[in-house]
Amino acid sequence: IGKQVVLMFEAKDLTKPIIMGVLKETEAGWPLEQHPGQVEVDVDGERMTVSAKEQLVLQCGKASITLTKAGKVLIKGSYVSSRSSGVNRIKGGSVQLN
Repeated sequence: IGKQVVLMFEAKDLTKPIIMGVLKETEAGWPLEQHPGQVEVDVDGERMTVSAKEQLVLQCGKASITLTKAGKVLIKGSYVSSRSSGVNRIKGGSVQLN
């Protein structure tokens, strides 16, 4: 069709492509070429790993989980619950409550 498209393949069969959409053309070209490798996703059927160079944020409404390159983990929400059927352990150099 003369344009860049997004493809999927029926049952992973490369002889059965399905066009999922047409990519929008811009003067600057494909947007990912400007920032290659910013986010990586690896899925093997049992585990999914999402990697980012500086910061990764999972957000839904007012709730979020932020992971930073420096190792900081920030969990925000109007209500945060931690449950365990076994031991629920908090470890750290120091632990502050309120």
